Amino acid sequence: MRAVFWLLVLAALAVGLALAARYNEGYVLLVVPPWRAEISLNFFLLLLAAGFSALYLTTRVVSHTLALPRAVAEFRQRRRHDKAEIALRDAWRMLQEGRYGHAMRSAETAWPNHVAPGLVALAGWRAAHALRDAQRSAEWAQRLRDKESGDASLHAARLMTEAEFALEDRRFDDARAALQQLAVREGRHIAALRLLLRAEQGLNNWREVARLARQLEKHKALSPEQAAPIRQRAVREALRSLREDTTGLLRYWRELDETDRMQPALALAAAQALMAVGHSVDAQRIIEDALEENWDSTLILAYADCTGGDVLGRIAHAEKWLASHPRDGALLLTLGRLCRQQQLWGKARSFLEASLAIAPGRTVHIELAQLLEQLEEPALAARHYRSAALS
Repeated sequence: MRAVFWLLVLAALAVGLALAARYNEGYVLLVVPPWRAEISLNFFLLLLAAGFSALYLTTRVVSHTLALPRAVAEFRQRRRHDKAEIALRDAWRMLQEGRYGHAMRSAETAWPNHVAPGLVALAGWRAAHALRDAQRSAEWAQRLRDKESGDASLHAARLMTEAEFALEDRRFDDARAALQQLAVREGRHIAALRLLLRAEQGLNNWREVARLARQLEKHKALSPEQAAPIRQRAVREALRSLREDTTGLLRYWRELDETDRMQPALALAAAQALMAVGHSVDAQRIIEDALEENWDSTLILAYADCTGGDVLGRIAHAEKWLASHPRDGALLLTLGRLCRQQQLWGKARSFLEASLAIAPGRTVHIELAQLLEQLEEPALAARHYRSAALS
């Protein structure tokens, strides 16, 4: 439709020009002494239009001819950039495929002409590190540092990569240093916290590991099932490292979340650390608090290891538990051991025999045999020793 419109316009214009030229009787007189020429106005206008067109075309041809070398250079540069872009895409794709040699060759192809050399250096660095080529890895890392000065956005990527590679090489101090630099300028995001958790685990900095595990769980970067064993191990190791510092151990225990303090495994670790330095009263309190919330047979067995202090009070406390756990073999064994400490021989024997009836085991046989020796019943004690040896 548009083509038909312009055809009609051109036809009308042609008709109009033809009519105007037919009735135009003007002329143009050109005088260049001693010559003079007289031509019609129509012919002059036609010559003027043709001359202008010829001059314009000549100017355009000359301009394009002069600009041709620059246009060819720009075309070649665009071609090189396009090839470099394709090479960079290939390098990252082959990194994900695990074809590290091909990835590094693609990075080398892209390096001279790419408009984002920092990304090329990052790809080459990762490929060289995966190939365990220390020399090329150092070269690519240096190239990335050189380009980082002109592109601040590469700073975080370089530090994260340095930390990741340091962790793979078990250089935990270097990994932590890189992540600390990152935190100063960029803050700590989820991926950085995960790397820092691994670094602190490698450095046995268990208090920091427990804090980071809690933080990652809070941000849903770790599920409760993933965070719990990490945090529990970290707390246990931290408590073990504080065995020589009772005040610090108790302070650290109070600083923990209540949910952690009620965990039987952690309460057992804290109690054992305190008992090792003779603070059985504090250990007793920790065990009692944990058992009130979460009953655990392993923890109740440690209750009898709290030597000294108010043994009768512990016996009374354990007997209260017995009302709600009447068939718990570990609780009966604990009561028997506590009664032995207090020289309540009859009660000790009845509790141990009840424990043996519910949950026979080597420990119960030995405890009962030792009690029978104290009661001067060697024959019966020997029988329990034999049963313990066969358990």
